[in-house]
Formats: sequence, C-alpha cells, structure tokens
Amino acid sequence: MDLIRLRDVKKTYKTGVTAIQQMSLSIEKGDFVFLIGSTGCGKSTLIKMLYREEKPTSGQIIVGGIDVGKLRNGKVYKLRRKIGVVFQDFKLLPKATVYENVAFSLEVFGLPKDEIHSKVIKVLELVGLKHKIKNYPRQLSGGEQQRVAIARAIVNGPKLLICDEPTGNLDPNTSMEIMEVLDQINKLGTTIIMVTHDISIVKKMKKRTIRLQSGRILKDYAKGTFKDESI
Repeated sequence: MDLIRLRDVKKTYKTGVTAIQQMSLSIEKGDFVFLIGSTGCGKSTLIKMLYREEKPTSGQIIVGGIDVGKLRNGKVYKLRRKIGVVFQDFKLLPKATVYENVAFSLEVFGLPKDEIHSKVIKVLELVGLKHKIKNYPRQLSGGEQQRVAIARAIVNGPKLLICDEPTGNLDPNTSMEIMEVLDQINKLGTTIIMVTHDISIVKKMKKRTIRLQSGRILKDYAKGTFKDESI
C-alpha cells in the first residue's frame, strides 16, 4: 500500500526556477528509498514538499492519506505528526541534555511525564544512547549527536522518516553506524526517504534508489539493482 503518491507534480519558485517537473512517484509503506543526483536536481525541493515546507505549483502529493497541497497552514501539524525529519547539521538544543532534546518533541503535545519518559528511554535504547541521557551535545561525538537527532525524530512513532544528508558531516565508519540504526528503524516498520551524495552508502545498503536530474526522475532502481552509472 502506498504511503506517498505524487501525480504530475510541478514546483516553480517565484524566481522562475522550476525545481520539479511533472513528477509522478509512489512509495510504499515500509520502503527505504535513497534520493540521489547532482546539486540542483530537485532533491531538497521534493522532500520539503513532502513535509509541507513548500507547496507544489501543480499536481497532487498524498502523504499518509493527506493531500499536502490542499492542506491549510493551520492544519500542517496533522501532517508533521506523521513525519520525522533528520538534518545534516543535527539541530540539537545546545543547552539541553540528550534526554531533554528528545523529550522536547513530546512535550509540545502535552503528554504525561511518565509517558514521555517511557518513550524517550525506549528510543534512546534503540539508537544506543541510553547511557548518555544526562550528557549535553557538546559532550558527544558527531555520530552520537546524529543518533540523538534520529531519536528525536522517531520518538513520536512517525510513519515516515525523512533524512536530509544525515551522514554528510560524518566519517565513513560513523556513517555506516548511522545507516545501521536507520536500517533497524526501517525494519520496525518506518518508511524512510534519505537524500545523500554518498554513493558508497547507496551501494552497500542495496535499497531502492531514485536518481533525479533537472527536476525529473532519471532512473528508479529497484532494491538491490543500483548501478553507479554516469549521467
């Protein structure tokens, strides 16, 4: 069953630049998809439209049964509750502990403290950081900070996790550790879409891979069939 469906989606910015051109795409629940392509190919615009930071100029985007393009600004929170987002630069609160950084995502929903505690401990255990709940971001390595960011993104049990270059600031070994965490999260049922420039990761993970070029889908490689072809 599709979690995401795009039908003839076009995105043109006020500057006149068309970032996405008549794109149609389906992503099933539980899938793990890499988005690759050169800078300016439309990767960032595509994911921003999925979590409604940008709206399509035309066409239709359905995410978890919600028509994203028709969603009123006051109702965007209904979509965001279904989506977790992880960025390249972590975006952690520097003066908050690991526990507080993750708990913050739940506190905005007004959940009881005992429920928040249970969920935070569970996800920190999943990403291997239960022993560092009292540490601050400055006391963590880059890989550990990204694990906290991932825990924060999934603590509310989102159906979809969007990762925008999550390994971009990490060394190769740490990058693969992060990928192992993401793979584990995917196996638990969360759909993952990940933007990356790291072709070595794409080769090792053997997931469905979509290559974009000039706002269009150039190639859509099924799981295990990716080939690093020149464009």
